[in-house]
This record gives sequence, C-alpha cells and structure tokens, in this order.
Amino acid sequence: MIRPDIRQQRLIVKPLWFAACLAPFIWFCLRALEIAGEGLGADPIEATQDYMGIWALRLLLVTLAITPLRRLTGMLWLIRLRRMTGLFALFYASAHFLNYLLPDQGLLWSAIVEDVLERPFITVGALGLAGLIALGVTSTRGWQIRLGKRWQKLHRLVYPIAILAVWHFWWQVKAVVTEPAIYALILAILLVSRLPKKNRARHAPDAEQQ
Repeated sequence: MIRPDIRQQRLIVKPLWFAACLAPFIWFCLRALEIAGEGLGADPIEATQDYMGIWALRLLLVTLAITPLRRLTGMLWLIRLRRMTGLFALFYASAHFLNYLLPDQGLLWSAIVEDVLERPFITVGALGLAGLIALGVTSTRGWQIRLGKRWQKLHRLVYPIAILAVWHFWWQVKAVVTEPAIYALILAILLVSRLPKKNRARHAPDAEQQ
C-alpha cells in the first residue's frame, strides 16, 4: 500500500495533484488561444460556460469521493487532498458564474433578473455557488478553530451543494439527460456510502428477494 510520508506529501503528492486539478484550465486556455485543439467553436461563451461548469461538478464529486476512497483503501493521506480539490471546484464554479455575468450578460442586471425568473436553474446554481464560497472561505485551519464543532456541521453543506450542482446541470440540459443522470448516479452512490452501516443495510435490497 502506498503511504507517502509528510515530506513526500508536501513535496510530491500535493504539487502533482495541484497540477492535475489545474490541467483542465490550462488545456482550456490553450484551446482558447488555438494552440491546442480546434479553438472554442462558433460560440466561445457557451463553450466556456459548459466547460467550466462540468469541471466544477466533476471536482466537487471527486472531493466527496475522497473520504469513502480513504475508508475503502486505508490510504489516510488522501484526506490531505480534499481541501485542495474542493477549492479547485470553487475555482471552476466561480469561472462558470463569472462567464455568465460578464461575457454572457455583460453585467446587465435587468437582463440577469429576467433570466433568473425565466430559467430557475440559474437560481439553483447560484445557491450552490454561494454555499461553495462559504465552505471555501471557512476551509482554513483558523476558521476550523474559531467555529469549533460548528465547523463540521457547516461543511456538511457540501452534500446539499452537490445535489444543487447536479440539479442545476440536469435542468440546464433539459433534453438528453444521459450525462447529468450519470453524475446523479455517482452522487447517489457517494451519499449512500456515507450512511451508517445499519442504514445502508436498511436501504439495500433484501437478498432473499433476489
């Protein structure tokens, strides 16, 4: 079993994981500059919106997957990657939202309010982002000490935030929901894995009926 020591985690594992989380953004920038790939297509604003949003959702699910993966594999050092992964999810979600506010809507608040009223999935996404910002701001050791036991309760908001993120994606797609359904299934598995063993047994199918 791989068990890097504290120094290896700091000098090797964390920088590699940082690079892995940043890689999608670098690849996007290369595409935008037409250095790699075929650019951003005929609608670069929509391409940016979709790309940043999907990577925010992916990294949010990866953040949720770290704890059950740690329990399953016994690799306790994985937990040290959770905060970084969550902050990268916030980074991509913020880019997703800023792209909507600036290039898409041009900060025209009347159009934004009208858009929110006509397309409530934007409200759902904004609520999820607000929650992510709260978790990002309070993710430091200092805030953990200040909040004490309340810190853990606050950071359990990551579960409804993830539900809001999948819901936002599902509503946005509307027609072909195969991809959001896959993310919803992954999220459901991750949430069920956090149930106490007794509750998991209660939710599991009766073996005698199979």
